[in-house]
Amino acid sequence: MRFAIIEFPGSNCDHDCYHVTKHILGHDADFVWHGETSLAGFDMVIIPGGFSYGDYLRAGAIARLSPVMTAVKRYVDDGGAVLGICNGFQILTEAGLLPGALMRNESMKFVCRDTWLRVGTTDSFVTNCMSDGEIIRVPVAHMEGRYVADDDTLDRLDSEDRILFSYCDATGDVTQQANPNGSMRGIAGILSADRNVAGMMPHPERVCEESLGGTDGIKIFSSIVSKLVSV
Repeated sequence: MRFAIIEFPGSNCDHDCYHVTKHILGHDADFVWHGETSLAGFDMVIIPGGFSYGDYLRAGAIARLSPVMTAVKRYVDDGGAVLGICNGFQILTEAGLLPGALMRNESMKFVCRDTWLRVGTTDSFVTNCMSDGEIIRVPVAHMEGRYVADDDTLDRLDSEDRILFSYCDATGDVTQQANPNGSMRGIAGILSADRNVAGMMPHPERVCEESLGGTDGIKIFSSIVSKLVSV
């Protein structure tokens, strides 16, 4: 597999994603600068976390206008798989590739801590190697991570089995206390209608080695490889 890691001015999790895909999983990976206009030859695109363009105006609002996002949209239209992590999730919603929006945390404070996540669907390229209802521990680090959408959109995400992860406690209960940002219905990640675009606020790339405190994140990247290699 060959991964494209999109880089914007202000990206800061790009090298983490590169390390996981290249050095831990052993696949090809290349950085793709925001000024590029083609994603030809790539099997998977990752839009990493960070603070693209300094989060000016709104997180992801400027990045969505970058030339590379035209290529991302074309890639998605052609059936390509894209995962947005944290700022990448924000960019995908701003670009209209995922529904809803990411707003300021309910606390109005930057949140950086481990969270428990409950797997909401295994019918996705990021969770197919996991179990329904499985609980994993993945950190968050964001100021604008509160997922919001109108009730119709939330109901559709639920009915179409497009909620990837929900914030939960260690036993799997989705509670307000376990929700780090006030996201509606505890949503931590979602899928597009065609199931080839995924966005999540937690950072799986930060928990792929025991030396970093855990390996639950590798389950997500292994799912990606398992799904796309078999296509």
